[in-house]
This record gives sequence, C-alpha cells and structure tokens, in this order.
Amino acid sequence: MATSLSCSASDLIPLLSGGANATAAAAAAEYICGRFDTVAGKFTDAAYAIDNTYLLFSAYLVFAMQLGFAMLCAGSVRAKNTMNIMLTNVIDAAAGGLFYYLFGFAFAFGSPSNGFIGKHFFGMYDFPQPTFDYPYFLYQWTFAIAAAGITSGSIAERTQFVAYLIYSAFLTGLVYPIVSHWFWSSDGWASPARSENLLFQSGVIDFAGSGVVHMVGGIAGLWGALIEGPRIGRFGDGGKPVTLRGHSATLVVLGTFLLWFGWYGFNPGSFATIFKSYGETPGNSFYGQWSAVGRTAVTTTLAGCTAALTTLFGKRLIDGYWNVTDVCNGLLGGFAAITSGCSVVEPWAALVCGFVAAWVLMGFNRLAEKFHFDDPLEAAQLHGGCGAWGIIFTGLFAEKRYVAEIFGGDPNRPYGLLVGGGGRLLAAHVVQILVITGWVSVTMGTLFYILHKLKLLRIPAEDEIAGVDPTSHGGLAYMYTEDEIRNGIMVRRNGGDNAQGNVGV
Repeated sequence: MATSLSCSASDLIPLLSGGANATAAAAAAEYICGRFDTVAGKFTDAAYAIDNTYLLFSAYLVFAMQLGFAMLCAGSVRAKNTMNIMLTNVIDAAAGGLFYYLFGFAFAFGSPSNGFIGKHFFGMYDFPQPTFDYPYFLYQWTFAIAAAGITSGSIAERTQFVAYLIYSAFLTGLVYPIVSHWFWSSDGWASPARSENLLFQSGVIDFAGSGVVHMVGGIAGLWGALIEGPRIGRFGDGGKPVTLRGHSATLVVLGTFLLWFGWYGFNPGSFATIFKSYGETPGNSFYGQWSAVGRTAVTTTLAGCTAALTTLFGKRLIDGYWNVTDVCNGLLGGFAAITSGCSVVEPWAALVCGFVAAWVLMGFNRLAEKFHFDDPLEAAQLHGGCGAWGIIFTGLFAEKRYVAEIFGGDPNRPYGLLVGGGGRLLAAHVVQILVITGWVSVTMGTLFYILHKLKLLRIPAEDEIAGVDPTSHGGLAYMYTEDEIRNGIMVRRNGGDNAQGNVGV
C-alpha cells in the first residue's frame, strides 16, 4: 500500500503568517490541509483499488486453470471416461466453492487465531476487513480448488462419483485450509509473516504453493491411487507396464497452454498487492513490487521452458521418441517446482529448477512403474515430487535481497544455502515437506481407506471395462455410428482402415 500522506495546520501557520495576521494564516492553513487530506485520501483509495483489481484479475487467471485441468484430464484418459473426468472438474470448483466459503477460508485465514487453525470468518461473517477484501477470498478459493483438481487426475477412470464429492469437500473445507494456515496466515506456526518466533528464524517461504497446493494435491492423489490400485489392464503378465494412452493429445496440449496462461496469475498474483515501492524515496523510484511481479513471471516462464526441453531430449534418449504429452507434463512439473521460490530467486536459478524438475518427474515415473503405481495423469509424481523439489530448491537459492524486500522484518533473516544464507531456511523447508506429507497422509489416506472399506471408492470391474461414461453418466462423450458401436471398432473415415481398439478406449 502507498505511504500515507499527512498535513498539519500548526506547521503551516508560521510559514503563511510571516509574523502578521495570524488569524488569516490559520484559516489558510486549515483550508490547505483540508484540501491536502482530501487528495491524500483519494491516493489511498486509488491504492486500494489498484491492489484489489490486480488481485481480482489474478483470481480470474487462476480460475481459468480449471479449464486447463479439465482439458488436460480429458485428453489424458480414454474416451469412454471423458464425461466423468470433466464432471469431476466441475464438481471440484462447485463443491469447493461452497465448502471453502463455509469453513475453508475461516480455517485458513481466520485471524486472530492460534498457529494450527484459523477461527474467524465462517461463512464470510464480519467481512471484509482492512487486511483483505472480497477479491482475496476469491483468489484463495481458486487455489483450494486447484489442489482438489490435482487429486482427481490421480484416481481417474476407476473411481465412484460419490467418492469425488466426498473427498473434494473434505480437501477444500478442511485439509488444504489448515495447511495454508500454517504457511500463509500471519498466525501460522511456520509462516514467514509471523511477527515473532519464526521457525528457524526464517519461516517457510512457499510463496505460491509448491507445498501448500501441489504437494497437498499430489500426496492426496498418491493415497487415493494406492488404495484403489491400478486400472484394469495397466500391468500385464509378469507385471509388465502396459500403456493406456489418453485419447486426445490435442486436448492435452490445449489444457497445458491454458494452465501455462493461468500460472501467470498463480505465481505473480500471489503478491496480492502491486502498488508498493521498494525505493527509499517514494515517488522517485522505478523499482517496486511491480518489478518483483515481473521477475516472478520471468522465473516461472524459464523454469517451465527448461523443464519442457529437458523432458523432450531426456525422453528421446531414454525411450527413443519425441512425445508431446511427456513434454507437456515436464513443462507443468517445472511450473509446480518454481511455484515455491518464484519471487525470491534470480532468473538463472529458475533454469536449474526446471532442469532438475524434469528429471525428478521422469525418475518418479520410473519408480511408479516399478512398484505398479498407476496415476493416469502422473499427478502424484508431478505435483508431489516436483513440488517437494521446488521447496528444497527455494531453501538453496533464495536471494537475501528479495527475501528482505518481500517479507520485510529482519534484513539478516536466513536465505538460500547455496547463495550464502546458511542452512536455516532449508531446514524449515525440510520440516514443511515432512509435516505436509504426514498431515495429508493421515487425513486423506484415512478418508480414502474408509471409502474403500465402505465400497464407495472404486467402481465395479465390469463398469470400468465398459467405461464410466456409459455406465454412470448416461452415454459416451462422443458420437459414434451404429456400426462402430456394434462392432466395437473405431473406423477411420479418411481411408476406410480399421484401428484396433474398443469404442471409447
């Protein structure tokens, strides 16, 4: 927020009177200060308007990521499950909106509170506050439903629809908000914004949520997929992996670009404000929070681009082909990793982040196949694995100057280990990885296990083979001819050749 301006009539009177007619000078001073205060008030109003408009626009960008998730998920599953996965993305947003309004925002940001959980603003009661307005709620809601959307990809093609409803409400209403309170609320026990008793004298710098959003969604998906088990046909005789390829690379690429676009609200938007100068002389500086916003967009871009190219050539060396869906996932892995430190690292460090993130994703994918773990969208590996790397990366490369500018307080607070800041920030980030893994495992793992025992988690085998769309959603997402449906063979219309495979597979 802009520095407040003030005027004192008592200070002006000696300057205006010149030793005579003190009454007239006093009246003039009062008039000038009155006009000055009016103008100062307008500047303050403009600052609030600029910051809230910026945050609202960022919320729109992040919400557009839901469309990206929907397209990416739809393209990554087989055609017979398209309507199901699209509907889950809609429900994530709708159910998440209601439960985040009723409980989630209060648990996350209901200050004053304790270090574990918030306790004010249930149902947005007593809202807005001087510290945040309605755009802040909207922005935080888009983050909550992003975490739920990640999880839906891990358990795609074999999950009962009622399970989606239950886990989405539980994740956005309780599990995710408590994690965001720990690291993003000024009262959170590990928040870098605490006024005292900072964790390892630094707190956790998870700026836009490599841990808070991506690890939460990824670990929740990990437990869901583990408890459900792999899809039918994913592993053949002797446990050999069988590729169940998604039906549309076109939708995968479209979804990836939409997510890329939305990430410019996800990371730069996490500043929440933009009208703030870092210069010593307000009004005489070209460098301010707007510069940090731009730098954050640059680091985000570079990490994603580096991860995409690393995946492109890495998969070519490993598998011998250029695969567009692998490159798209690599790109998103770079974005998930840079999300934690995007605001506090130099652009060159973002290249390191993206390069390592690509290999982290490829490595976890190999481990997943080895242990017969089936995640149709690689969501647990991408968001959980790359998110964890991003947290470590921030503890290694966070710059002292940027940490001081953004988080204020002690100018000597810890920063990245590899840039001379010692190991305290990294230690705090290791704690973050451990507590998020533990919390989500206990809560979401238990929920998925209960759903499994109640037979509310996985669909019957015959429904899975036929496809969730025709068995649960009234029909297929695409139109086929009667011959195609009768024969169970997809006919290529441009040459009359037959492509093997069941309709909708």
